[in-house]
Amino acid sequence: MFDALVPWYPWVKSLHLISVFAWMAGLFYLPRLYVYHTQAAAGSAQSELFKVMERRLLRAIMNPAMIAAWIFGLTLVLTPGVVDWKAGWWHGKLAGLLGMTVFHHVLSGGRKAFAEDRNRRSERWWRVANEVPTLLLILIVIMVIVKPF
Repeated sequence: MFDALVPWYPWVKSLHLISVFAWMAGLFYLPRLYVYHTQAAAGSAQSELFKVMERRLLRAIMNPAMIAAWIFGLTLVLTPGVVDWKAGWWHGKLAGLLGMTVFHHVLSGGRKAFAEDRNRRSERWWRVANEVPTLLLILIVIMVIVKPF
């Protein structure tokens, strides 16, 4: 049944990577917006502009990209011959992917807090959080390309 996916492999892989790139762009940019948003006074014109930017980034780019990345990724996993289930690298990739998904939801919660003018996290917290996607990206790329175990 899944053998029908084999001829579509290059297309699915391409769409998966495009989705991941779009998702990662948002994961890099949204915490940076939060860094700047923490510097704006609640209710100010600048704060209201950040709210619009954050909502649009999350809803129009990040959420659809995350969903597409998951769908195309699961399709790749179901394609015969793509994953050697005896190897250990895919566990590391899965951990990185789950980390990205959790981080996405943390950012989503941050957007809701900013939208309601109740953000309690510091500018420094968001600056440190801004490094999380880079660490996850490094883990995932090494697991998929190098396959160290």
